[in-house]
Formats: sequence, structure tokens, C-alpha cells
Amino acid sequence: MRVLVVEDERLLADSIAEGLRRLSMAVDVCYDGGEALERVGVHDYDVVVLDRDLPVVHGDRVCEAVLAAGGEARVLMLTAAAEVDDRVAGLGVGADDYLTKPFAFAELVARVRALARRARPALPPVLERAGVVLDLPRHQVSRDGRFVALSPKEFAVLEVLMRAEGAVVSPESLLEKAWDEHADPFTNAVRVAMMTLRRKLGTPQVIETVPGAGYRFTS
Repeated sequence: MRVLVVEDERLLADSIAEGLRRLSMAVDVCYDGGEALERVGVHDYDVVVLDRDLPVVHGDRVCEAVLAAGGEARVLMLTAAAEVDDRVAGLGVGADDYLTKPFAFAELVARVRALARRARPALPPVLERAGVVLDLPRHQVSRDGRFVALSPKEFAVLEVLMRAEGAVVSPESLLEKAWDEHADPFTNAVRVAMMTLRRKLGTPQVIETVPGAGYRFTS
């Protein structure tokens, strides 16, 4: 899952981003609406966590731009304004959900995950292929009943591959979905993550390399 956090309170923005990254989400952060417009024009996000009262460009305009882009991104609007009229106005410009400040981080995570499920074809919260069980709510992986300890990045890569349901996933797609915008497209990060993921999952191998195309999860 790739998430954009747009919040002008830097400590709050960075805290949200760090918490989501611990849950294996790829997260980009920006602190004003102008920067947010640039990001949504370049990257395909699953969810945009958007403060409404932003400097440079108001959050409402950013929300409208996300809709105009025609992608699958869903918008979770954050605001300190808790009145009914404020919520109605936020939803009226195209937000998919609305969360008032202060909020519990666990609730924000639940809402982000719910929106992400709406942004793509629905799949069960627990994915199982070839004896590998990926439990998204518990953020756990096992194989043939054996717990497998994965790093957040390895977990994210495995989720992307399992969601593809046997289709080939290119290294570029993995970088887009499992890493943030600071990832170097010429890096060997995907290859290294794949190597350690295969080692941890054990044999027989369930991740196949398709020369010149990418990787796929076999069953």
C-alpha cells in the first residue's frame, strides 16, 4: 500500500508516517497543499491522508485534484473542525472519509486500511498461497505453521506479490508500491529484499524470477 500524508504540523505528519511505515506501508510526506498537488500528479497512491486547512493550497483543492486525476486513490480528510457542517463540506468536495483531531492512531490505521480495500479489488484480510499465510490485521506471516519474522519492507513486498495472484510483478511496480519516493530506481533494493525474503520463507521456493519481466508468487 502506498500512502501520501499531507499535514502542515510537521511533528504530527512525521509521526503518522513513521507509524504507517512500521506497518509496511510506503509513505510519502508533504507539508503544504502546493507540494501535495505535485505528488498526486506523479505517483499513484492508494490513500491520501489529507489535512484540510493547509498552507499554499487549501486541502479542498488538493482533494479535488486527486479526484480529477482519475486514479484509484481514496482520501481520508483530517481536520480540527468537528462540526457537522465542516464534515459535510469535506465530504462534499470528494473526500471518502473524515477524521477529526485529536484522533487515536489505531482508528486512523483502520480507516486507511478500509479505504485501501475500496481502492482496489477486494481480497480477504488473510492471504494464503502455497502454505504461506499473510495475516494483514495481525501483521504476521507463517509458512506451513511456522512463524516467519519479516522486516516491514519484506512484508510489503510479499503482500504485493500475493495480491497479484500469480501475475508477474515488475521491479518498477514493486518500487512504486513497497518503497517511498526516495527510493533510487537504479538501486538493487528490490533484488536484496527478494533474496532475504526467499531465504526466510524457505524451500521449496514460492517466488519465481521471470527473466526480463519481474517476479511472481507461485502456488
